[in-house]
Amino acid sequence: MKTGKLPPDILTRLLSGTRTDPTVIVGPAYGEDAAAVRFGGRVLVAAADPITFTTDRIGRYAVSINANDIAVLGATPRYFLATILLPPGSAESEAESVFNEIEAACRAIGVTLIGGHTEITSAASRIVVSGCMLGEADESSLIRTSGARVGNALILAGGYAIEGTAILAREAADDLRSRGLTDEPILRASVYLDDPGICIANYANIAMRTGGVTAMHDPTEGGIATAIHEMAAAGDCGFVIDREALDDLCRLPCKAICDALGLDPLGLLASGSLLIAVDTDFAAAQLSAFEREGITAARIGVVTDKQQGTRFADGSPMPSFARDEIARYFDETK
Repeated sequence: MKTGKLPPDILTRLLSGTRTDPTVIVGPAYGEDAAAVRFGGRVLVAAADPITFTTDRIGRYAVSINANDIAVLGATPRYFLATILLPPGSAESEAESVFNEIEAACRAIGVTLIGGHTEITSAASRIVVSGCMLGEADESSLIRTSGARVGNALILAGGYAIEGTAILAREAADDLRSRGLTDEPILRASVYLDDPGICIANYANIAMRTGGVTAMHDPTEGGIATAIHEMAAAGDCGFVIDREALDDLCRLPCKAICDALGLDPLGLLASGSLLIAVDTDFAAAQLSAFEREGITAARIGVVTDKQQGTRFADGSPMPSFARDEIARYFDETK
């Protein structure tokens, strides 16, 4: 198998034999962002994700990515645990930097670091942070990736390929310049980790306050295209996507960087955006709410029945990516 997520068919088969119990509300399933269990009269929500594509600002990435998975279930991120693996020869200052990033990122969103594990190991060739975020919610307000219903509007908040563009601008800058790209788009994209940022917990809060939400999903590895396919699989539905509306949410530096490297932004790491399925009566209110907060958002499609598949309005299929475009790039340039 190649680097990236396990293929959906393999993951689904491996998960098919897992046991459950009556306390589990949302268990392991392809397309779901986090788990939810009844616990002490509340709902405990848990998510776990490693950061493996970058070491630059890795502590901040780890907190943000895991907080996103909690927020899209309509829950509040509360507690974070981090497993930090450092390769032999790592400097103390490197470990300190990761700890400082984690603490700063936690403070920024009201999360408390409560534990984890640190280790120097030959199994790691570079720093790896694997995070686990815990949150809480009322069961009545819990949202599932699988909740999209036929006729719902699909909204994308925050643009797309934010994370992948930021990583490429930071870690492939020399290659980009060698391929003729000027410094301007590289510098613009290099700050995307902070502006607009990759944490979408606030986006989810806005959506939940506005109402009408039936499903939310946090696009990550495999890009926005994979996230839409995951939503369709989880909800046993299809989507018709407005290609022009979707393309308008791809920022210019992303297009320039992807064009220079021969990558498709639809399949590029996409943390920093949020997919929201909403009752059509709430679609306008959702877009107005994001506009008031200065957040880019657009209605990019509609939920359809499964038989129509996941496609663009012109009938062409939404592309599928066996692995993230950034993984393909780094593998091909080793």
